[in-house]
Amino acid sequence: MADLFIKQSKQYAKARPDYPEELFDYVASKTNCHDLAWDVGTGNGQAAGSLAGIYKNVIATDTSQKQLEFAIKLPNIRYEHTPAVMSIAEVEQKLAPKSSIDLVIVAQALHWFDLPTFYQGVNWVLKKPNGVIAAWCYTVPRVNNAVDTVFDRFYTVDVDPYWDPQRKLVDNKYRSIDFPFAPVDGEENTGPFEFVTERLMDLDGFFTYIRSWSAYQTAKEKGVELLSDDVIAAFREAWNDGGDGNKAVKFPVNLRIGRVGN
Repeated sequence: MADLFIKQSKQYAKARPDYPEELFDYVASKTNCHDLAWDVGTGNGQAAGSLAGIYKNVIATDTSQKQLEFAIKLPNIRYEHTPAVMSIAEVEQKLAPKSSIDLVIVAQALHWFDLPTFYQGVNWVLKKPNGVIAAWCYTVPRVNNAVDTVFDRFYTVDVDPYWDPQRKLVDNKYRSIDFPFAPVDGEENTGPFEFVTERLMDLDGFFTYIRSWSAYQTAKEKGVELLSDDVIAAFREAWNDGGDGNKAVKFPVNLRIGRVGN
């Protein structure tokens, strides 16, 4: 998985959307303490930076050293480069002791994981009882009718053959992903619960976001330029319909959240 993002780490750091404050407030409200959080698959540290304003300390891990080079640096965030799969012994050695973490989050990455092994580590490291795991993904961006029409055809026809199969879990808003945890207090199920994040982008920024996709890199390695002249022209015409320049791009964010038992 890490290899898919090495070549576009700069684009990823520059163009990927941040997550809404309401999301972090909601997740933090479900943990009894705010001592230690673990951000798994942190990428460039977008989520870790927000966690650092709520939790005393944050451990942020990723399998891509290149991604970590662009990560947000804060005094209470400790970044660790880790293998894709860790044993319990490695979790204890690299991260934290048993039952010591209040919150585990996975932002836009759970679909890449070896879930049985990962969940074993989560259950081992979260505080008992009621340590919380929260995992979310964002789906396709929404701009306006003109841009969305061009985007949806591009996404479903041109790009679809180059997505890894796990991408379908994102398209399904994590509804079908394995998530064997109990509902947090106040909820009847583990979601998905929807939030929305918004980013102001010009068309070049929108193209940078597309170039940060793993599918874009996969296509490029096969000699296919997804942002062909015809595609760029279609996006440009739609983007400039009603005025060019910056537009508010909305990303629906879908959250699964649960807790461990005793």
